[in-house]
Amino acid sequence: MRTTGIEIVGLAAGYRGNRVLHEVTGVMPGGRVTALLGPNGSGKSTLLAVLGGIVTPLAGSVTGLGGSRPALVVQQQAIPATLPITVGETVVMGRWAYRGLWRRITRADRAIVADCLARMDITDLADRRLDTLSGGQRQRVLLARALAQQSDLLLLDEPGTGLDAAARAAIGAAIREAAAAGVTVVHATHDPVEAREADHCLLLRGGRVVEQGDPGAVLATAA
Repeated sequence: MRTTGIEIVGLAAGYRGNRVLHEVTGVMPGGRVTALLGPNGSGKSTLLAVLGGIVTPLAGSVTGLGGSRPALVVQQQAIPATLPITVGETVVMGRWAYRGLWRRITRADRAIVADCLARMDITDLADRRLDTLSGGQRQRVLLARALAQQSDLLLLDEPGTGLDAAARAAIGAAIREAAAAGVTVVHATHDPVEAREADHCLLLRGGRVVEQGDPGAVLATAA
C-alpha cells in the first residue's frame, strides 16, 4: 500500500477550455482520509478527476500517484437507471483493473468479490439487477466494486449525497476501514459532519484551495 502522500503544486485543470482549478496547491496524507470540502462548482469533482487520471492538468504537478490504478466511486445518480447488469456483475468489474476485459475471472478474483459484497452487506443482492435497487444500495454496490479493485488510492465523489443515515454510516465505516488498511482515501463532500470525520481536509472555493489541515480548523474557516 501507499506509504507517502499526494502532493499537488500549482495545479490548473478544466474541460474544453473552461478552467475550473486555478493554482491548486495541497497535500493528501498517505493511508489517511482526506475530505474535499466546498460548495457546488468549487472544483471538488474536477480535482478527483485529475487524481483519477480522467482529466489531464493544464499546468502544475501532482506527485505521489504511483502504484496501482486509482479506484473511483462516482455518485450513484451517474449510473444509467436502465443499465441491464446485476450487482455481482458490477462488483466483478472491479477486477478488470487486473484482468482486463478479455481475461477470465479466477477463483481468487471471485473470492475478493465475495468479500467486498460481504463488507458492504449486499451479498443477498448479488443476483439483483442494479436498476432495481434503492439509491443507498446502488452506492454500496459502487463502493464494493471500487474495493474489489484493491487499489491503494480510493476516490469518492460525494458518496453520501441523497442517502439515508444508515447508508451514509455504512459507507463511512467502509471508508475508515479502507484507510486503516493503508489505503489513501480522498472524498468530496459538502457535509460538515462527513468532513469532520476525516483525518485531513481541503476547502475549495472558486477552484482554489483556501484552507487545508485539521478538519476542525478548516470547518471553522468554512463557517
